[in-house]
Amino acid sequence: MGLEFKYPLFFLLLIPAGLVLFLFFKQTKGFMHKEKIWITCIRAVVFSFIILSLVTPQLVFKTNERNVVFLVDSSASMMGTENEILTWIEKSVQSKKEKDQFAILSLGKNVAVEQSLHANSDVIQEFSTNINRYDTNIEQGIQLASSMFPSNSNGRVVLFSDGNQTAGNILDAARLLKQRGIVLDFIPISRQVGQDMAVTEFSVPSSLYEGETVRLTMKVESNYTTNAKVRITLNDEEIIEENIQIKEGTNLLTFTHEAMETGFYVYKGEISAVGDAFAENNFLQAISNVKGTPRILVVQSEPNEGVSKALQTSGLIVDQITPQQLPSSLSSYLRYQSILFNNVAATDIGEKKMKLINQAVKDFGTGFVMAGGENSFGLGGYFKTPIEELLPVEMEVKGKQELPSLGLIIVLDRSGSMEGEKLSLAKEAAARSVELLREKDTLGFFAFDDRPWEIIEAAPISNKEKAIEKIRSVPAGGGTEIYSALEAAFNRLIPLELQRKHIILLTDGQSATNNDYHALIDKGKETNITLSTVALGQDADKRLLEDLAGYGAGRFYDVVDDTVIPSILSRETAVLTRTYIVDDPFYPTIHPNFDWDPLFKDGVPEMNAYIAVTPKATSHMILSSDKEDPILAEWQFGLGRTIAYTSDLSGKWAGNWAKWGEWPHFINQLMSRTLPTYNSEPYTIHVENRNGQTVIQLQSSNSEQGPIETAVISQSGEQIDASMKITAPGKYELAMDHNPGMYFLRINQFSEEGEEKLYKTGFAVPYSDELLLKGNNFALLEEAANITGGKQLTKEKMAFDSLPFYPVKKQPISSWLIMIAFLFFFLEIAIRRFGLPPISLLVRKYVKPIKKVSKEIEVPKINKSTRQKPLSTKTNPISDIQQKQELNNKKKLNRATEDEDTSEQNPQESMKRLLEAKKRMNR
Repeated sequence: MGLEFKYPLFFLLLIPAGLVLFLFFKQTKGFMHKEKIWITCIRAVVFSFIILSLVTPQLVFKTNERNVVFLVDSSASMMGTENEILTWIEKSVQSKKEKDQFAILSLGKNVAVEQSLHANSDVIQEFSTNINRYDTNIEQGIQLASSMFPSNSNGRVVLFSDGNQTAGNILDAARLLKQRGIVLDFIPISRQVGQDMAVTEFSVPSSLYEGETVRLTMKVESNYTTNAKVRITLNDEEIIEENIQIKEGTNLLTFTHEAMETGFYVYKGEISAVGDAFAENNFLQAISNVKGTPRILVVQSEPNEGVSKALQTSGLIVDQITPQQLPSSLSSYLRYQSILFNNVAATDIGEKKMKLINQAVKDFGTGFVMAGGENSFGLGGYFKTPIEELLPVEMEVKGKQELPSLGLIIVLDRSGSMEGEKLSLAKEAAARSVELLREKDTLGFFAFDDRPWEIIEAAPISNKEKAIEKIRSVPAGGGTEIYSALEAAFNRLIPLELQRKHIILLTDGQSATNNDYHALIDKGKETNITLSTVALGQDADKRLLEDLAGYGAGRFYDVVDDTVIPSILSRETAVLTRTYIVDDPFYPTIHPNFDWDPLFKDGVPEMNAYIAVTPKATSHMILSSDKEDPILAEWQFGLGRTIAYTSDLSGKWAGNWAKWGEWPHFINQLMSRTLPTYNSEPYTIHVENRNGQTVIQLQSSNSEQGPIETAVISQSGEQIDASMKITAPGKYELAMDHNPGMYFLRINQFSEEGEEKLYKTGFAVPYSDELLLKGNNFALLEEAANITGGKQLTKEKMAFDSLPFYPVKKQPISSWLIMIAFLFFFLEIAIRRFGLPPISLLVRKYVKPIKKVSKEIEVPKINKSTRQKPLSTKTNPISDIQQKQELNNKKKLNRATEDEDTSEQNPQESMKRLLEAKKRMNR
């Protein structure tokens, strides 16, 4: 057993501690000399123990137990070596002693425990943990390995790797191991890549002009010669495909393409060949911003060439698509400067695509216009959707005093097949319907599996929050039986005296019975009950549901995208009233606005109808109805401008507006008001991989030093966390930790005058360096091992060999030293409060000395007069002792009496003693 000190420099604190004690002894007054010596000595002990605890002494015990952690590099470059490594570990474990312990970890970008530390000889048969194999962070692996060892003990880490790290620093981790006395040994494993080629560079100019010829450059590294196919796509459409002879080594390929369209161009260059090891390193992406005539996306369910012609006449490029054709990637929306929804229902879109549009408007300045019609705004199901969020108006109409009385019952399938996102979305849809209803409207809610469950009894809504809570608490159940649930809903609505009654049925399964649905619906028709149905998924009985909706005078929805479910129910709830459509002819009221006044200087024609909406607080009203409802409103949403036009563009609702001479200019003004203004190339951008992170370097082309704001958005519309720092005037760096893929960057720059400039671009995060064609780096492993006193292991049994220094266990004793210091500290307080005599009496009282009887016995003296006389009797020593004790007691009694007399005779002396005692207590 030995003793070691973890922080010996703290011993220097003894110098100031000694100085403080010396000054205390020399300068402190009010204590007796003996008391001062005791207090100084006790304080010296307290200081010594506290300083000793700061030094952190540890008792060191030698042990014969060896702890070994096998750390296995399981990254992509090590694929195919798993069996070899496990065989090595099994042979190694056979040589361990009974008390030796081992553990197994696997590492990639992250680290996972395959087998925890234990003493038995069982070894896992395969690596089963889920790690990210497309990076190698050996440092993180070593950190977790060191934490596996018991507290205050050492051991050995055995690393299996090819030495190629893409994140972290193995040398830093080795230095930490050395501080703990842990040895790092390694077994070099050669990567088994086989034949592989990789696209290492793919470059495209970041900015182009319409009609310019683009030069596309691709660099391919290959370790074998073969024929390969090169394919280049633009916004997921193939533009180039060629067969190329690839030679071993570096191959530089060049292609050209003419930029015929404006907007964001996302190029993707990829190569494929027979026998290629990794497909993940066969492609890279690049992005370019093509400038020219603004491009508009018009989305409409029915063809309306008048809108497109009006926009094209003004020089805009127009693309027309249906709602079902809306793209699912953010880059496809960033190609357009503005988007027009012309009488489009939310039920044809889905919330995922709406979120992408919202992101394009908010973060990249894309414009957006919604025009009215029977499938738009509230009637289109946009309540509480991402599209409603970006518009200057709300779908819900405030103050519905004139609406007819309404009864709505929702019948929801809660069978086992609905469990998960489908049921969650259906419940959220029902909750939105509740929010759209007035408090005097009647609501009922049935959930069914093999039988109906009445969750909310049909009655006027008294507490919306409570009703929504009940709906959201419905769990998944068992089978599917539609008829009994539908019958229960009809029976609830039939006796109610309401102007409009409606049932919405949502299910994803087949009915378990074949009852007479038509008879049930006929019974409900007698009291004006209508029925709409929603088929969720491919397993739903679509023929039955479509027939029920048609016979029940409602609507049938065939749901492919589950995210449209909330829009369907909010649309159904809005359609019930029909008062969302205001169809009394009127002349719109013009609100003064600098940008619109020239268009309306001669007045406006009469308008037939519009959809009622509610303006948002910060929106700008351009036109309003005679009922003060918005007809034309606009506002700024993030970086983009959006407009709500609540009449239609077909002329059915707009009336005489379609014959108005300024009608084409009005349509053009709708779109041109929302076009963003971008600045040309204010920054150059460079992307690099640095220590496992993607670093985006921005440099101002004109050395502007104003503050900037940035946002990084993924293809799916997710905003990525990226920390930004200034590295030099006009230079910035953004660091992000994210997966390979396509990302978009928005930059807002602010001048000293407060002027805002917007710039948008994109960049690609390439595949990890893990997939690059590299050799082994065993020299790095050897360097890290040497730091800790380790080496390369050549035989399996060496893993449990003796360590360069004894395996030890350490026991800190700082807590015991602190406890002893406190005990002496309390003793010092007691002496200062009560003085040394009371403490001494207390010690004498409870710690009595052992007295020897032999010392107490005295031999009686012999008088000279009797020296010659013979002793006639023997001396009794016990009697003599008793006599002596009685004599001493009498002396003590007499002394006490004398003290009392003295105190009575000398009151001044007694008062002096009392004052000294009081001073002692106050210290």
